[in-house]
Amino acid sequence: MELIPVLDLMGGAVVRAQRGDRANYRPIVTPLCAGSDPVAVTDALLHLGRFQTLYIADLDAIAGVGDHEGAVAALRARYPHLDLWVDAGEADEAGLDRRRANGLGRPVVGSESVSDPTASISALRNHHALLSLDFGPEGPRGPRELHEEAAFWPDGLIVMSLARIGAGEGPDYDRLAGVMARAGGRRVYAAGGVRGPADLDRLAAMGLAGVLVSTALHDGRLSPQDIARFIG
Repeated sequence: MELIPVLDLMGGAVVRAQRGDRANYRPIVTPLCAGSDPVAVTDALLHLGRFQTLYIADLDAIAGVGDHEGAVAALRARYPHLDLWVDAGEADEAGLDRRRANGLGRPVVGSESVSDPTASISALRNHHALLSLDFGPEGPRGPRELHEEAAFWPDGLIVMSLARIGAGEGPDYDRLAGVMARAGGRRVYAAGGVRGPADLDRLAAMGLAGVLVSTALHDGRLSPQDIARFIG
C-alpha cells in the first residue's frame, strides 16, 4: 500500500484542510518547515520519507477563482521523480488534453466537478486519469451515476471523505468497504481521516492500493519509521 502526501493549495499557499470547509481553510502552520510555500512544504515532506507520488488539490481552480499552475510547474521541475496527481477541477477532454500537453501532472477528476458523467468517463479513460468520488458532510458530491455505477469507474479510484479530513475520527471504513466490494480489479485509494499507523495497517489489510495523508504527517502521528514501512 502506497502513502501519498497531500498539498491543498489556495491563494498561493499550502492550507490546512479540515472537514471540507474550504471557506475556513488557512495557510498551514507545521513543525516540518517555516511558512506555507508549496516547494518548502514538499521539501519537508520528502525529508520524512521517499514518497513516490504527491497529490495536489488546486482549490482555487476547483472553485473557478484562479489556479496554481505556476506552483505545479515549479514542483514538476524540482521533483522530476515524483508522480504528481492534480485535481484542478478539470472534467472534460479539453482540460485533460491541456494538462497532459503541458506536463502538469496526472489529472484527477473530482466527482464534484462533473456535469456530464458520460463525457467525463471517456476523458478519464483516454488520459489515464483518476476519478475521485467526493463525499462532503452532506453526502456524495456530483452525479449519482458516478457513485452508484461501477461501470463508470476507471482503473484508478480515490474515495475522498472530505468530512473526515483533519477531524480525528478515522477513515470511513464502511464506505471504503462498500466501494472495494464493487471495484473489481481497480486500484482504490483512501483519502481522509488517517490518525496514525493503526489506521494504515487496517487499510492495508482491506486491500487498498494507497492512502492520501496530510494532517497525520504534519502533526507527527506518522513517524519516519511508520512511513518507511509503506515505501519501497
